[in-house]
Amino acid sequence: MTIVIDRTAKLRHHAALFDDTASRLGLDLQEAAIRGALKFEEISDAVLRCTGCSEPEACAHWLKEEGAVVTAPQYCRNTKLLKRLQGAD
Repeated sequence: MTIVIDRTAKLRHHAALFDDTASRLGLDLQEAAIRGALKFEEISDAVLRCTGCSEPEACAHWLKEEGAVVTAPQYCRNTKLLKRLQGAD
């Protein structure tokens, strides 16, 4: 039972990191999905890529920093997707 809870918590944590990263870049994932620029499978794949990241603590710190940003951190495994969404606006 604990393993399932741990996996669920990890997925939720990384889903939040991905969503918060998109928001910090000025992207609204829900809006992108509604207008067809982002498929549900892409969101799932992005969260799974995020769970494989070796820098979640650095990401959380980056998300707390102030100031405008135009790109995700260098280590982000979802940079390609996020850049595509930025161009889809």
